[in-house]
Amino acid sequence: MTATSISSRGETLAFPPGFIWGAATAAYQIEGAAHVDGRGASVWDTFSHTPGRIADGHTGDVACDHYHRYADDVRLMAELGLRAYRFSIAWPRIQPAGSGPVNAEGLDFYDRLVDELLAADIVPYPTLYHWDLPQALEDLGGWTARDTAYRFADYARIVHDRLGDRVGTWMTVNEPWVAAVLGYGIGVHAPGRASAAEAFRASHHLLLAHGLSARVLREGGAREIALTLNLAPVLTPAQLSDPDLPVSAEDAEAVDRVDCLINRQFLDPVLRGEYPRPTLEIMDRIGGLEHIRDGDLATINQPVDLLGINYYTPCVVRSAPGEPANAAYPGTEDIRFSGAHAPTTAMGWAIVPTGLTQVLTRLSRDYPEVGLLVTENGAAFDDLVDGDRVHDTDRTAFFEGHLRAAHAAIEAGADLRGFLVWSLLDNFEWAEGYHKRFGIVHVDFETQRRLPKDSALWYREVIRHNGLRRERARRPTLEAVAARAGVSRSTVSRVINGEDTVSDEFRAIVMNAVDELGYVPNSAARSLVTRRTDSIALVVSGPAAAASADAGADDPAFSVTLRSVVRELEEAGKRVTLMLADSQDGRTRVERYAASGYVDGVVLVSGHSSDPLPAALVRTGVPVVVLGRPVAAHTPYADVDDAGGAAAAVAHLLARGRRRIAAIAGPPDSLASRARLEGYREALRDTGYRSIIAVGDLTLASGADAMRQLLRDDPALDAVFVAGDPMAIGALRALAESGRRVPEDVAVVGFGDVATASYTVPALTTVRTPGTEQGRTAARLLLRHLAGGPASSAILPTELVVREST
Repeated sequence: MTATSISSRGETLAFPPGFIWGAATAAYQIEGAAHVDGRGASVWDTFSHTPGRIADGHTGDVACDHYHRYADDVRLMAELGLRAYRFSIAWPRIQPAGSGPVNAEGLDFYDRLVDELLAADIVPYPTLYHWDLPQALEDLGGWTARDTAYRFADYARIVHDRLGDRVGTWMTVNEPWVAAVLGYGIGVHAPGRASAAEAFRASHHLLLAHGLSARVLREGGAREIALTLNLAPVLTPAQLSDPDLPVSAEDAEAVDRVDCLINRQFLDPVLRGEYPRPTLEIMDRIGGLEHIRDGDLATINQPVDLLGINYYTPCVVRSAPGEPANAAYPGTEDIRFSGAHAPTTAMGWAIVPTGLTQVLTRLSRDYPEVGLLVTENGAAFDDLVDGDRVHDTDRTAFFEGHLRAAHAAIEAGADLRGFLVWSLLDNFEWAEGYHKRFGIVHVDFETQRRLPKDSALWYREVIRHNGLRRERARRPTLEAVAARAGVSRSTVSRVINGEDTVSDEFRAIVMNAVDELGYVPNSAARSLVTRRTDSIALVVSGPAAAASADAGADDPAFSVTLRSVVRELEEAGKRVTLMLADSQDGRTRVERYAASGYVDGVVLVSGHSSDPLPAALVRTGVPVVVLGRPVAAHTPYADVDDAGGAAAAVAHLLARGRRRIAAIAGPPDSLASRARLEGYREALRDTGYRSIIAVGDLTLASGADAMRQLLRDDPALDAVFVAGDPMAIGALRALAESGRRVPEDVAVVGFGDVATASYTVPALTTVRTPGTEQGRTAARLLLRHLAGGPASSAILPTELVVREST
């Protein structure tokens, strides 16, 4: 099957005939039964039972108890229409010590699971390794030891000998980058080691294990062999909105270097029999190349039939001289990892469906000999459980966006064979424990009750039709419920609000309409201001690409605020289109888009004094609300009290007896930075103390540089107010380097209250900004404006959070 077989029938955006639809899981995340039927200990058993490693001390001892409930889970898969199920086999169930005797009861479990799947007409896609290395092998060196790769090949032969008569496609290793880097490089996954050199050795040996096991499987008669990689497009911030945008030579080098580390370090050895030169140079510099032996690359370069792609979010970088290397990407000195301007999942991962299109088309262009299968794609969100329904509209929208992106890739020539959602079940989410839910089926971990979410019911229809509706489905509105029930909007609102002024008869009629339509109540409906519109544009703008990227991407609260805007608008039944206007061409596109009537309103994120877009949008006549400080007269806005927060910070320092108080300001063309600087100056104005100012660009490195400058210019300063927490953290580092004690010698106050502020040493006193509420307020102001209300503005208060740094 190739991309040429795709068709679009009538109102359906159809996928190729025989397209594989399914879901995926991993053994340690769902099986439980950690000490049952001879299973040995894995590195994840040890890691999860080590205090401080997993959120709230959670473990995978029970998880979803799939080991005992697999038959019910397979029946549930069949009810959802799944055609394929990707699961992993727990090596410690098969060989408790990682080598030697085989545990028959462990093999029996997977034997029963495969038979159950086939009886339900679901194709099994086993993965041989999804990170649960037997602890006995870790004790002998784990993946840093070459022998582990050979033990893995022995294990692969054992499993294939038992299941190979019924399993056609075998996946060897899942995400070697994650297993090596997170497990051996930075220690946030099992086994918890932290050595860049060990990460590179582990990575090579995982690839060697793939090659050795692929050879064994092929010799045993396996029909298809696959390797599963976590892949991401590597882009500059400006390229997010225009992937073909030319970049500087410095940015191009940064993109290539990072791409070599996260993508080509694995693609090229497996599919071309070679490492990319930049990867080898970094490996050699950090830990040497002795672990790469003659013949290894030939072994790794075994023919594979499928490449599994796990895609979640893009990687956004740019050149930044002086920036230290990112610990997760050894060898990335002078590169800044800035994140994407986009709404995020509950994991904080930017939602960029077009990144999947880019990955798939790039793979088919650069490695045309291998078929493609999306083996993981999904998102964690904070689900709403309402009786027997789980309303996860965010997840449904996530899948729809990524399936449309996959369809676009097929139309562009990508040889994509199927799509497996992650994950079938809510499960043990590694270091996050049970706090993050990726499943299309909700799991009550106390009772083990399974409850398909709305996204699962939606996915069942996608599978049934082998495609999507050509037009995006509109979310049910308050008006739609009222029409279905034959009552007024106000009656529906009173029922939703739980008021007792509606009779039981009409309450039942309304709730029946709510259930039939899958309506999700929201705050806009409760306040009776909802008005259906087709689309709202969420526009991120700036005077130039670089400035826009710096100001937003390096602000950790930025994605939280954007996400709250999107959530509020989508709960009101709006379709949100994210647009980036970080160049003149981009601003022109946005202006024309709005003027042409494609959107009914705009939430604009700007805040730069020289940005012409706000005034241009106002001239189009489209309703606009600015998220942040307005730059166009009479434009409604939702802002935070930057000046007041800064003044409160300085007043706090004065009250603590500080008299030589410096400031590290943000970029001078940022209106928020200007307001914070004005608040600092205003607080000092009547004290007789002079202003001492340095300027940063909102990044940690610039904060450290500005602090060093201040210490040179005024060695006697005893406090510093910093207009952004990342810069404040940089200032703390520079003070520590200079031997200054905080707060004994110099007190520090930041701005923003990022998640890491309470974990700095000492913990950072800072000004908390209500980012989530600011986003909601901007959305609500626009909704009210669209409903005919006044075009008003709001300034939200900030709060000083006092910690040990003052």
